[in-house]
Parts: sequence; C-alpha cells; structure tokens
Amino acid sequence: MKLENIKYQVATKEDLDQVEELQKKYHVDTISEEDKKDGFVTTLFTREQFEELIEKEKGLIIAKDKNKVVAYAMSASWDYWEAWPLFRHMIKDLDDTEFNGQKLTTKNSYQYGPVCIDKEYRGMGIIENIFEYSRRQFKDRYKVMLTFINKINPRSLYTHTEKLGMEIIKTFEFNDNNYYELGYDMNVKTKNSNI
Repeated sequence: MKLENIKYQVATKEDLDQVEELQKKYHVDTISEEDKKDGFVTTLFTREQFEELIEKEKGLIIAKDKNKVVAYAMSASWDYWEAWPLFRHMIKDLDDTEFNGQKLTTKNSYQYGPVCIDKEYRGMGIIENIFEYSRRQFKDRYKVMLTFINKINPRSLYTHTEKLGMEIIKTFEFNDNNYYELGYDMNVKTKNSNI
C-alpha cells in the first residue's frame, strides 16, 4: 500500500456498498472491543442518507486504493444535519459559538464528520488528505468548519487537533455524552497534506 496510489473523490452511488460495509465494520455497536480504542463512528447512516449527501451536498468524500474504498469523510450544510437531534442541538448552540472572532451561523459554518478509515490504512496520511480534499469542496461556501468528538474517543481528538490542526472551541453535553466541539479556518490548507 502506497499513499501515492490512493485517489480521493466525491463518492458515487456505485461506491455506497463499500462505504456501508466500512461504516458497519467500525460502528460503535459492531466494532470489536480491541479495535474500539483506535476510534469508531457513532452514527449509523442509511443508504438514502448517503445518497442525499452525494446528490445535494457533494459531501461524501472517499479514498480509494484501486477500486477499494478504504476511507470516507462526510461533510454537509446544517440543513442536511438537522434531521438528527445532536446536530439540532449544535445548530441551536451556534448563537453562542464563536471562532476566530466571528459569531457562527448556519450560513458561515458547516459540519464535518464522521470520518472512517480502514485500520490497514491508518497512519499513512490518508486523514490529512481526505480532510484537505473535503476542505476544498467546501471552502468557497463556508468560512468555518465545525465538528465534534466524543470525549471517550481520545485517538480521534488527537488526530483532529494534532494532525489536522483543528482547534477546540468548547465542550458540550448531549444525551449523557460529553463532547469537544472543534473548529477549522477554511482558508488554511491542511497541514501535512500532500494533495
């Protein structure tokens, strides 16, 4: 496996079987206990939700090694995310959220994540490149990217802050879980990305 062989693109419907397989493999309810310490995804998306993400947002970015989907990252406007209670909570909280001195709104910010990378491909730089590809898709539409990370997922926090350069804005609680909320300036190229 060589990083230069990995291609990044907006997913098509033909990629969705593999995306769903990857999601199931690393979902918190199905992931092995041994693999859980290395990160997991918590929201289970349906095929229809993935299709809408592709069609309306061009927000399902994948990394492919030849014809194999080895990673995906989701990004979308708040309109897309408002179907889920946690995101509705984040939308309501935008009034009290600032990043780089600007008050955030549904017009100047969007939500990035979840991200899922097959464990055989972790540590190769895919996270930096898939985030950079995603950032380029959204940088002309939004000034700020927001995401959240469950406090019980320290590997994800490390990756997003140390490898990608995201900044912790604040913490919040929702549904008996504690989260970090992170922001990213869309004018800044992802550090360590080579695409």
